[in-house]
Amino acid sequence: MSNSNETGAKMSNYRWVICGMLFLATAATYMDRQVLSLTYKDFIAPELGWNDDNYGLITGVFSLAYAISMLFIGKFIDKVGTRRGYLCAFGTWVVGATLHAFTSILTNGIVDGTWLFSFEATREHLAAIRTTGNVALAVSTVSVWLFLCMRVVVAIGESGNFPSAVKITAEYFPKKDRGFATGLFNAGAQIGALVAPFIIPGIARALGWEMAFIVMSGFGLLWMIAFYKVYDKPRDSKHVNKAELEYIEQDSIAEHTATNDNNDGPKIGLWKCFTFRQTWAVIFGRFLPDGVWWFFLFWAPAYVKDVYGYSSDSTMGIMLIFTLYLISMLSLYGSYLPTIFVEKRGMDPYKGRMKAMLIFSFFPLIGLFAQSAGSVSCWFPIIMIGIIGAAHQSWSANVYSVVSDMFPKSAVATVTGIGGMVGGIGSFLFNYCSGILFTYSEESNMLFLGFEGKNAGYMIVFIVASLAYLFSWCMMKIMVPKYKLVEV
Repeated sequence: MSNSNETGAKMSNYRWVICGMLFLATAATYMDRQVLSLTYKDFIAPELGWNDDNYGLITGVFSLAYAISMLFIGKFIDKVGTRRGYLCAFGTWVVGATLHAFTSILTNGIVDGTWLFSFEATREHLAAIRTTGNVALAVSTVSVWLFLCMRVVVAIGESGNFPSAVKITAEYFPKKDRGFATGLFNAGAQIGALVAPFIIPGIARALGWEMAFIVMSGFGLLWMIAFYKVYDKPRDSKHVNKAELEYIEQDSIAEHTATNDNNDGPKIGLWKCFTFRQTWAVIFGRFLPDGVWWFFLFWAPAYVKDVYGYSSDSTMGIMLIFTLYLISMLSLYGSYLPTIFVEKRGMDPYKGRMKAMLIFSFFPLIGLFAQSAGSVSCWFPIIMIGIIGAAHQSWSANVYSVVSDMFPKSAVATVTGIGGMVGGIGSFLFNYCSGILFTYSEESNMLFLGFEGKNAGYMIVFIVASLAYLFSWCMMKIMVPKYKLVEV
């Protein structure tokens, strides 16, 4: 029997151990995304002959596959349970991440018919055969399509992270703490991106870019083993005592809905979720903001290289990317803001969350001045992007919490999946269109607001990114003007 039914003099704090596991999972998935962005310009593109169109297509298709998977993965997790669902998703991600390492070997075999089962030998052979235009085009085309297939596998696996994590947060934290807890595990995104510049380029330079993907898949495998050992629902966990269980379930106790079993409430069908205005509030909260975040995640190293000339493995390049994500860590303070509004001001969770999100939506407006400030120093746009990143992560943590505030636990992963699907579609459009825009702006030497070439392209992207959050907040407020629980 679980120790959750035993009276303890002091409340246990096992919920924070679980939150720590969610943090590590999020950090791992975001480090994986950084593997591609940090190796694209300086390692993969020269070897396989990629351009910005190719990269935009790859990142865009990843986002689209992620989006489609999110529509179904949440329902899958709600159906099979968090433990099995999370492990299946992470296992898929580990397999996909490992497969990336064999792109060059497969490309070499398909194009030239020569199978060399050594990363270094394959790299040398590809360099030798890419002397004619036709072969170079074949290498580029085949490698892009192989990468697309592998990114789809990774996208399917990674899509399970946030629906599982948000559902576990709803299981282990009362509503007033969920924004902060979500902000903590969501900070794994920044930590993963923060650590990656110091690790990934070094591995790629010393051992080849393929080993960077293998190292990440190894970390994912270790996480799966740890999660299997530490996770149980609060009522089943031997580490959660009676005092902590009562704290976790305080909302159900207050609403007289507490049960003595693990029933998560009435089931809601996938398509039924689209009939609720609360679902549409989440959709508007994710579509544009997710596109902004994923753009900076995928393109920041390329931006530093294209505009300022610093490679991802140079000291200056590493410090610029590190600084960007270090500043974005300010979101830890932002994610706590709704808790202050709820506890100090007596607001309901939704009102407190929306007030905080309105504040967050004003910070990205500084992006309108990023390109101009870059003419003074490359540090200014990096700092501004970091602030936008902090605002986004604070925003994102609270959009996730909106779901658990207004839906029964049985539907949390499903609605989170719907939001993730829409965010993935927004990210696909943002990344794919950006790749096309950058190639066009460079080839046509485009002029826009006094900027020329790729700088003009980046200026257009900064304008869209800066206005995205304020527009999204207005749409959320129109959909759900005040706090309203979903009634089934």
